[in-house]
Amino acid sequence: MKLAGLLTEPLVLLDLKSESRDDALREMVAALKRSRAISKEKALYEKMLQREKLGSTAVGGGVAIPHGKHKDIKKPIVLVALSRKGVEFGAPDGNPIRVFFFVVSHPDNPGLNLQILAAIAHLLRKAPALAERLAGAGTAGRVLEIIRQQEESLHEC
Repeated sequence: MKLAGLLTEPLVLLDLKSESRDDALREMVAALKRSRAISKEKALYEKMLQREKLGSTAVGGGVAIPHGKHKDIKKPIVLVALSRKGVEFGAPDGNPIRVFFFVVSHPDNPGLNLQILAAIAHLLRKAPALAERLAGAGTAGRVLEIIRQQEESLHEC
């Protein structure tokens, strides 16, 4: 699975303003509502917050992959959010999060959700400088281009 096929410019946030986990989740959910990707903001926010309380989705290296399921969506959503200041998110390495891959899928298709999460994990593992490159991107188009190029280079190997 390629992430580039799930990403669109309206679902790239270049300058997340929040500095706390809860506010960052709220800001990302609000962006999904503004882009009309979801209709019920409060329900999704509460599900994402509940998931984080089970254990942080921060993976280290300045990256977090908050994810959850929501019955009101038809196709999976992947939002990429960048934070210039960094967000305290309970990362295992203690570093603030600067790059978020926010994933929402329908509960009836858990396999697809796992494929998306695996694609993100694979990309991050094979491209350790990806988070740094994304954090320096100046436009949503550039964010998408970096991800697309990185995926293509991995599939050429």
